Amino acid sequence: MKVERLAIPEVMLVTPPKFGDARGFFSETYNAARFAEAGIGAGFVQDNQSLSRQRGVLRGLHCQIAPSVQGKLVRVLRGAIWDVAVDIRHGSPTYGHHAAAVLSAENWSQIWVPGGFLHGFCTLEPDTEVLYKVTAPYDRAAERGVIWNDPDLAVPWPLAAGEAVLSDKDLVLPRLAECDVWYRA
Repeated sequence: MKVERLAIPEVMLVTPPKFGDARGFFSETYNAARFAEAGIGAGFVQDNQSLSRQRGVLRGLHCQIAPSVQGKLVRVLRGAIWDVAVDIRHGSPTYGHHAAAVLSAENWSQIWVPGGFLHGFCTLEPDTEVLYKVTAPYDRAAERGVIWNDPDLAVPWPLAAGEAVLSDKDLVLPRLAECDVWYRA
């Protein structure tokens, strides 16, 4: 298993080995002991899967606050995404900064997004399926979000102007500066 720390060291790109032959392939995509050795000692409680039919579908930026803070291990089953994590831990030296990576069925990489970060992604190909493990179950009361194009965050989404396909909920999220303090470093 290859582990690479991204622009924010707590956010990691994990690429499990993939063994192929004429029949197809085999890969151990998650092993608690190996992930703990890499510094990801998360206890996952739920798996989520999404399908995005179009290129340019943008899901985010989302998080959950206490008592239901979620860490996420995200991977792509089909297609490709540009995945981003934004540090919103007040007092962190990387507060307001982001780390990002392309995840695809082809590159087989996963991204670890710990609690204290906003998470979002946009699809780079049509019919993209994403699977992610989370460390806390979905909790509507703990759900929070920040508008994807917050100018203070300046996330460089790989989308042309007007290309983002958003849910009604994601269209009306506030800017980070308008939000309460959700996490502290």
